[in-house]
Amino acid sequence: MENEEVIEQEMYRRAIEFIPKRYPKGWGGVAIIYSEDNQYFTSVSIETANGGVALCIEVGAMCEAHKYNVRVTHCLCVVREDENSPFKILSPCGICQERLRFWGVDVKVGVTTPDNALKFVRLNELQPYHWTNVYKSDELEHFHK
Repeated sequence: MENEEVIEQEMYRRAIEFIPKRYPKGWGGVAIIYSEDNQYFTSVSIETANGGVALCIEVGAMCEAHKYNVRVTHCLCVVREDENSPFKILSPCGICQERLRFWGVDVKVGVTTPDNALKFVRLNELQPYHWTNVYKSDELEHFHK
């Protein structure tokens, strides 16, 4: 695997280059997922008139990783309010944290910081009291089949 900082910088670069291409005006957001075999997967949120059927920005990239049966190691979500606004890093919501845990507690995710710095933490750092802590790791294996 490449150097962690290089991966994280590359993910951010890809995100901020993709947003203006996909969303030239107005709001824009993208997720970048990096896999153990050095692939980058990109996704955007599904636009829908019914907010109840919307999916998080990261879901498409997670589905791609599942499709190719590769282990995710990093996830980053970047948004901007409009074409004149700065880019912001969004921590994964609780549901996406649950989805990402499929690949283990060591998956690194970009997190929101007061100064909007590019910072990644492992899922077990983000949720040190996660419900799966009551199980031994071999007891959780049936969730991954």
